[in-house]
Amino acid sequence: MTIDKTNKVSEIELSHSMTHYLLVIHDLKEKSGYARVTDISKRLNITKGSVSIATNNLKKKGLVEEEEGTKFLKLTKLGHNEVHLILSSRSLLFVFFSDLLNVEEKYAKEAACLMEHLTNHDVREKLFYFIKTISLPSRDPKKKKIINDIKNFKSNLDLSQHKSALEFIDNQASDFERW
Repeated sequence: MTIDKTNKVSEIELSHSMTHYLLVIHDLKEKSGYARVTDISKRLNITKGSVSIATNNLKKKGLVEEEEGTKFLKLTKLGHNEVHLILSSRSLLFVFFSDLLNVEEKYAKEAACLMEHLTNHDVREKLFYFIKTISLPSRDPKKKKIINDIKNFKSNLDLSQHKSALEFIDNQASDFERW
């Protein structure tokens, strides 16, 4: 998903691996000034052929292009915007897991990495405002309201019938219509 100058949101389908290519290209350009297929291959520990195939797919999506007169890769404006959306999702998800849920850092990083490219604009924005609000000083009325909302939270998922997360997992049944 990207946001253009008019703040319109458009969806771009990205796989987990495509996300990694974009992030590596972005990082290489920032750190060394260029991104070559060889550098991407080394960083991701995959073959140059795999990188060529993937970057061609990213070119077709309008996210990556070659620098004029070279074989160096660079992100397009659209690709650059996508990277910033991915990085913001990763940061928000990491903070949510590590700081709010007290998930061990390595697992919080792993979960954020797996989810960063799947988080849409609405989820990212609501997560941003939720974390921003609960980070406010305790006397702030916005924080008081969200804490009150959390205290009054009701869900259609009744977890009180389960003694543990493992018991909950064991009792799951296929319910495609619900989700």
